[in-house]
Amino acid sequence: MLASFVRALFGTANDRTLKMFQRRVPEINALEPQMQALDDAALAGKTLEFRERLAQGATLDQLMPEAFAVAREASRRVLGMRHFDVQLIGGMVIHAGRIAEMRTGEGKTLVATLAVYLSALAGKGVHVVTVNDYLAARDAAEMSKLYTFLGLTTGVIVPNMPDDARREAYAADITYGTNNEFGFDYLRDNMKYRLEEMVQRPFYHAIVDEVDSILIDEARTPLIISGPAEDSSDLYRAVDEVVAQLVQDPATYEKDEKFRSVILTDVGSDKVEELLRAAGVLGEGGLYDLHHVAVVHHVQQSVRAHTLFARDVDYIVRNDKVVIIDEFTGRMMDGRRYSDGLHQALEAKEHVEVQQENQTLASITFQNFFRLYPKLSGMTGTAMTEADEFAEIYKLDVVEIPTNRPIARKDEDDEIYLTEAEKFAAVVRLIREVTARGQPILVGTTSIEKSEALSDLLKQEGVPHNVLNARFHELEAKIVAQAGAPGAITIATNMAGRGTDIKLGGNTDMLIAQKLEGVEDPAERAALEQGIRDQVARDHDIVKQAGGLYVIGTERHESRRIDNQLRGRAGRQGDPGNSRFFISLQDDLMRIFGSDRMSGMFQKMGMKEGEAIVHPWLSKALERAQKKVEARNFDMRKNTLKYDDVMNDQRKEVYAQRREYMAIEDVSSIVGEALDDVIDAMVMRHIPEKSFAEQWDIAGLHAEVDKTLALDLPLAQWAQEDGMDAELVAQRISEAATQAQAARAANIGPDLMRFIEKQVLMTTYDAVWKEHLHALDQLRQGIGLRAYGQKDPLNEYKHEAFQLFTIMLEEMRERVTSLMARVEVAPPATVDPFANTAEIHANPEVQGYQSEPGPGLSVGADPAMATPIGGSAIMPDDPSSWGETPRNALCPCGSGKKYKHCHGRLV
Repeated sequence: MLASFVRALFGTANDRTLKMFQRRVPEINALEPQMQALDDAALAGKTLEFRERLAQGATLDQLMPEAFAVAREASRRVLGMRHFDVQLIGGMVIHAGRIAEMRTGEGKTLVATLAVYLSALAGKGVHVVTVNDYLAARDAAEMSKLYTFLGLTTGVIVPNMPDDARREAYAADITYGTNNEFGFDYLRDNMKYRLEEMVQRPFYHAIVDEVDSILIDEARTPLIISGPAEDSSDLYRAVDEVVAQLVQDPATYEKDEKFRSVILTDVGSDKVEELLRAAGVLGEGGLYDLHHVAVVHHVQQSVRAHTLFARDVDYIVRNDKVVIIDEFTGRMMDGRRYSDGLHQALEAKEHVEVQQENQTLASITFQNFFRLYPKLSGMTGTAMTEADEFAEIYKLDVVEIPTNRPIARKDEDDEIYLTEAEKFAAVVRLIREVTARGQPILVGTTSIEKSEALSDLLKQEGVPHNVLNARFHELEAKIVAQAGAPGAITIATNMAGRGTDIKLGGNTDMLIAQKLEGVEDPAERAALEQGIRDQVARDHDIVKQAGGLYVIGTERHESRRIDNQLRGRAGRQGDPGNSRFFISLQDDLMRIFGSDRMSGMFQKMGMKEGEAIVHPWLSKALERAQKKVEARNFDMRKNTLKYDDVMNDQRKEVYAQRREYMAIEDVSSIVGEALDDVIDAMVMRHIPEKSFAEQWDIAGLHAEVDKTLALDLPLAQWAQEDGMDAELVAQRISEAATQAQAARAANIGPDLMRFIEKQVLMTTYDAVWKEHLHALDQLRQGIGLRAYGQKDPLNEYKHEAFQLFTIMLEEMRERVTSLMARVEVAPPATVDPFANTAEIHANPEVQGYQSEPGPGLSVGADPAMATPIGGSAIMPDDPSSWGETPRNALCPCGSGKKYKHCHGRLV
């Protein structure tokens, strides 16, 4: 009561924020006559003027009113669209690094141009992030007209672009692309070997369209670049045959649909072990013995595939391939794959070809990727329900922007039925009733299976309609263009993120593009185009009189945002419209998350078959259930992020180190430090501190020196000398290794030696980092069990991940030292170390990444047999043959000292 009084008196936090931005709108409007008076050249010249003022110390905030006025006038001239005042507010919110929530049809794409233009003036590159390639290409093509007029360059990133084209697109003032493309380019850049091969510039400002879909829905799973692992397709098929028998008995497993998890019961474990042994899959010992860990993993994934993933709901089989269905948009995610062997288990279940598994080469979550941008902002139709998550994870505030015209849509209360069959019968009745008065209808379903079941019911009733789901993905634009025509009925699987407005009467531009395809005669084209415009105008009036678009939801989604996105398709720009949701107690949300008492309560109320309960209280109760689910999902994402933050700290360190290595031409000092560290550690292991010579493990040290440094040294003889200690032993080993390295450098040549050192350092760093990622994955899978020992799994993970990182660095130094002790020059290699890699998100696999190979290195041959390539050999006793030797390199004379301390010493 008190909270309501305070809100009425002072307004909400959102109201106060809006007032702050609204104060600047008159300032922009006052500049409009001045901008209208400029000719095209003078208006475009404002961009150069703004950049000069920025160079002289002005800020973007100071330029904002003028820049917005210029962008609005340019949009009016080039695009034929003038920004409304509420759109100016939206642009200010985005420029301020916040999220603008604007209803469907309010022109978010146009709003973004204001903030994009202002940020692009800094010349550091603005990234406009969209949910799919179609929207990226469409928005870039449409809005580049405006940016080009104002003297800015625009690029677009689409899949399978060559690196040169990507580099050019990122060099533009404004770059459009999908979240996946930006993320994968970041990972690929950090797998390159030369700075000039990288395609991205340092990050500056990202503006994310459909920000809730990208930063929340798609942020559940990381982006992964992977390479092929060993083939185990036969094992997947063998395990699948066993599991298919096993899951026939519900007593063998326990399934938790809330948490999408399944575990075998004791009965199931015994039975699967028996079946596996009979099938010849299991060898000696029990199923849970250490040497059968791979079989257990295959069994777990196969059980998940059979019990948690349903065909035509979570995936479809097309062209003998398992294709994932995006649960939020209903789109086919062609080329994407589930990770950790789950996709292979689904392929075995559906008896299609089992593709090879992959292992992680690089990965990052969207949360951590987008937090790399110094400035981040976004826009969407539905973000308020997730405002807490945006604030906590991304430090982003959500500002609700008022509509340009009052909303005329009527949101009716939900109708609740006992069974799904009764619910669909009621939906069909309402469709017939609404169609009779000429209203177009959009019916939202949660899966392909349910959209086709409803379609079959309508076919039986003889009702013409269109179905829009992953099976008819190619017809999407055509179906959506006609969805607002009088009497049109469109059944859609999750309309979220479709990216095309449903306009009353039909979408004029899309209809013209479809009808005029192939028509060449200008006069005929003009006549047809005018006819289409007249027809759409007549249909618009008919539909408006009938009540606008009627949205029917056949089920409540786990997230209120998806329901609101479906509702938002009706009532755009002040148009009339209706929305109503139909629910049954058999729906997933009600069955899994609803109260058990609800069903009993309805039965006691004497609900008869076909009857519905309609009451605002029930709608609110459903909303509360959705809030609980959203809070649980947020906790899960937040927990996942806590673990990824540990890896993210290490990732940033590794990538920064790689860039440093790439920027340095001469890494000989780094290789030399690694050699010293390895020798010190080697000696410490075999010569304990303050120990007598007879306690030293000379044989072990000799073997390790031979193995790591390829040196046969008289260590036993040294140990018998008076005054010999560990420090002196380490010094002598270091001198011997340095001399051997100097001899190799003298023979190979300083320039080529520097190149070899850098190649060895970079490739070794990448190899140990890849192995470290695999170790962290395995650690993460089992760390939760530490809770049984009264230990915090997150703290345990942090501690052990740090230890693994330390071990990784030690391993890198040892491998670099060992390789440099044996390296020799071989003919140029044609093998690409990054061929056959794949990109995964949610968890997809797309086109592999390739980079140019450098000269190959062979290991294990006699260093004395190495031959110089190009030019004459360097002679240790002839300084004239040394060329330009780097000051930190070993002196070519063979003394073992650095050049700056030997022949390069300054007198």
